[in-house]
Amino acid sequence: MRATRFTHVSIHAYDLEESMRFYVDVLGMRRVPSPDFAQRVEWLQLGDQQLHLFLSEEPAPHYHHIGLDVDDFEAAYRMASERGLFDGDAFGAEVRELLDGAVQLYLRDPAGNLVEVNWPDAGTLDTSVVTTMKNIADERPQSDEAMRATLYPERQVPA
Repeated sequence: MRATRFTHVSIHAYDLEESMRFYVDVLGMRRVPSPDFAQRVEWLQLGDQQLHLFLSEEPAPHYHHIGLDVDDFEAAYRMASERGLFDGDAFGAEVRELLDGAVQLYLRDPAGNLVEVNWPDAGTLDTSVVTTMKNIADERPQSDEAMRATLYPERQVPA
């Protein structure tokens, strides 16, 4: 037996309506029907996967996060800037270029959950819009193995 894919990720919300607005308005997800569980849960559609939100008063773990691709990284960057959503404390730079050329930025949702927003190719971005990008290799030295790392499996380079 082996797992074949993720179906959903489940994270908490202090206020389900506020968190749903964040994921729908900021990240373009779509609310879909969810079962009536003992605890209220809201399901949001993202492609062929889902994000499940449940009520909890517990704080979000600082480094746990979900990673999402977007269809317009520059728009995500502008929105994060305008709304003050960046989280530069969790992993450093507001926008980081990885060794394979992918780019990521980090946001916090209304409940404090960390959301990583990804884009496959830094070379396609307008640097007059995305102005705070730093390369991970400039932050710390990278091992030979790390130099082969990729966020996108289809780019995996054999050892």
